[in-house]
Amino acid sequence: MNDTASTPRPRLSDATLDAVPAGIRRPGYPRDATRIGIVHLGAGAFHRAHQAVYIDDLLADEPDWAICAVSLHGAATAEALRPQDGLYTLALLDSSPEYRVIGSIREALFAGQDQEAILARLADPQVRLVTLTVTEKGYCLGADGLDTAHPDIVHDLANPDRPRSAIGYVVAGLRARHAAGARACTVLSCDNLADNGNRLRRAVLQYAERLDSALAAWIAGEVTFPCSMVDSITPATNAVLRERVDAALGLHDAWPVQRERYTQWVVEDRFCNGRPGWERAGVTMSDDIAGHDRAKLRLLNAAHSTLAYLGLLRGLDSVDEAMADPELGPFVATLMHEHIAPSTAMPPGLDAHAYIEAILARFRNPSIRHQLIQIAQDGSQKIPVRLLGTIRDALAIGRPIDALCVPVAGWLKFVCRQAQAGIALADPLDEELRAIGRAAGGEGKDDVPAFLSLRTVFGELAEEPRFVTALVRAYDEVA
Repeated sequence: MNDTASTPRPRLSDATLDAVPAGIRRPGYPRDATRIGIVHLGAGAFHRAHQAVYIDDLLADEPDWAICAVSLHGAATAEALRPQDGLYTLALLDSSPEYRVIGSIREALFAGQDQEAILARLADPQVRLVTLTVTEKGYCLGADGLDTAHPDIVHDLANPDRPRSAIGYVVAGLRARHAAGARACTVLSCDNLADNGNRLRRAVLQYAERLDSALAAWIAGEVTFPCSMVDSITPATNAVLRERVDAALGLHDAWPVQRERYTQWVVEDRFCNGRPGWERAGVTMSDDIAGHDRAKLRLLNAAHSTLAYLGLLRGLDSVDEAMADPELGPFVATLMHEHIAPSTAMPPGLDAHAYIEAILARFRNPSIRHQLIQIAQDGSQKIPVRLLGTIRDALAIGRPIDALCVPVAGWLKFVCRQAQAGIALADPLDEELRAIGRAAGGEGKDDVPAFLSLRTVFGELAEEPRFVTALVRAYDEVA
């Protein structure tokens, strides 16, 4: 009788690291020689599959940049990583998956249990960089910067030494440094939030000003908040991944992560207290983060939306299936190369052709099952920034817009299909869109003007004859 399957595997840790098979990459440096120089707030899968991997690539030559990973709202990550000495496995999803053990996280803390330790790390002069992946809602932002009515901000302003919010923790650390006469640290947002560094800076200063105007002045003069852009598809960890990783390692990893092989990180080179040599690990240091954001929105995200709406209308389910469609796949490639890129100002150093080809290869990856219906959500918010801006720019320089109107028409047809089937839309304008969709008769000259009445979506384009004519024509052509 074979009991191998029921025998618990040893846990991945520093003590068992040498047991990892030779074909799996391990940290190429002595971990006990590294020192914590980064505190990261928001120790979720994306950080561990992205920023922590870049740092792992550098620690052999720059041992002062190891990471203290902080979970603000749940203990699970810290509880999984602590018995593993911060080690975990990254699975790179491709036709042949590749596994790699990451060692850059030297300490895993949870705010609900380790608040004093977190605050001490943030105040430690050895820490020169605080990074964040807390999602947009984690910044507690309002229309004019910080949402001072947010319950966590209200709490933190009343109890600044016992913060709950990411902003509260950042300012608590800076406040301790200021009081001790220590050097400032750089605070770097790694969330996909437009103008993220400047918005974070504004929120931090507004919070600090309510505590201490001298502290706010010191932060304004000494602390830097670079902008950044990140990109890599990172599916959630599931039981299948855990089983595959354990089998590959011959050890048990309580919380591996997975992502596509492609990864991008663009960072503004504005640091007040040194930084890792990220260029050597493939990070793009740039002063034009907005340009990289624009390229991503108009090429990658616009192509995603195109595949989603036109693919769903063809009965397809996922991005890779849509790319395999003999008409849709080539149309998206042509749209990007011949219609979007020529109307989009690219940031210095970005090769549009190579960028597009990399995106198309990602879309074809069968190991990433990105559901079209997920991409189709929130169309009223996505279409303006992903497609309508390109259409405006194309019109301004006299370029044709017929192909660019096809995915917009695809969205309108998708709305009509869902509405007439009685299916709610995952969209802030659900009621308005479905009312128009239910009344639609299928003729562009009748249906399109009703959609164009949504001025929060279409703005002044609704009065542009060239756009209206092209959209009506595309609407009648899309099946």
